[in-house]
Amino acid sequence: MDIINSADYVSLFNDIKKDIQTSRIKAHLSVNRELVMLYWRIGKQILQKQEANGWGARVIDTLSMDLLSFFPNAKGLSPRNLKYMQKFAREFRDLEIVQQLVAQIPWGHNIEIFTKIKNQEIRQWYIEKTIENGWSRSVLVMNINAEAHLKLGAAQTNFSDNLPKPTSDLAQSLIKSEYNFDFLGLAEEANEKMIEKGLIDNIKQFLLNLGSGFAFLGSQYRVVLAEEEFFIDLLMYHVKLKSYVVIELKAGKFKPEYVGKLSFYLTAIDAEIKEEGDNPTIGILLCQSSNKLMVEYCLRDSKKPIGVSEYKINNLPDKIKEYLPKPEQFEHVMNISRNNNINKTSQG
Repeated sequence: MDIINSADYVSLFNDIKKDIQTSRIKAHLSVNRELVMLYWRIGKQILQKQEANGWGARVIDTLSMDLLSFFPNAKGLSPRNLKYMQKFAREFRDLEIVQQLVAQIPWGHNIEIFTKIKNQEIRQWYIEKTIENGWSRSVLVMNINAEAHLKLGAAQTNFSDNLPKPTSDLAQSLIKSEYNFDFLGLAEEANEKMIEKGLIDNIKQFLLNLGSGFAFLGSQYRVVLAEEEFFIDLLMYHVKLKSYVVIELKAGKFKPEYVGKLSFYLTAIDAEIKEEGDNPTIGILLCQSSNKLMVEYCLRDSKKPIGVSEYKINNLPDKIKEYLPKPEQFEHVMNISRNNNINKTSQG
């Protein structure tokens, strides 16, 4: 009997592999928790002695030198890190909060949060989102700089009217009221095709900007209905929502007719692509600006789950703008490229 290829052996191997992986994750989390708690206790002791004896910052330099002489190979005992520990203990004096929440994220994440954010409630929001979404340090910093706590979940939508709970609440919490596309390096007057190309060329950064759970399926996604072709700007799938997500880009202000077109695309995806087990397809309309009252009226009568968000592209310095193609020049190049591809296809 071939044991290695038997179903029982494969099952045994997979069970042990899963157990090892789970134990490694638990061990890593346990080590991180102990490290963060150690740093908090060290910071608390330094803080208490400073407050009791009126010591200044020089004691931290002396303490670092003495500790490193006793633990020469230890990391994290530099004067800089000891000062972070002291500040950490000063900013988070509640042991229960540290144990239950703060200790669940890495030390580097904690440094970014308590040095960049002053409000305790906002700090807690970023800690919870980091735990919930598994943000890396760079993604955490990006969200802090973008003030995600003001934008995530704040988009204008009709999800509560067109999606069942708790799907509607989850969908609402995932959509930002504003997205920052500065990473594209485009001028503010860039047209839709330039922005779309920039997002595809920087797809990793774009997905980080969207948030966790989005999977990219294609740009200018082709849908054929009644022998007519239609092209969706960006098609995504969200793993947690179990929904397809259609993203339409519009340069300039929001217009009511955009909602009708997006609703049509959602109907098409639901009918042609969505499978059993998938939730209704969701639409996100990205515009440079929007009138809240106009958006509210348009979404109120729509029977499809749609959210409207703005995107920002900060103005580039004039010296850089000089070297960028104008929208009409970009359009000309794209048309030439498209025609060349068509000719190659027909010749082949």
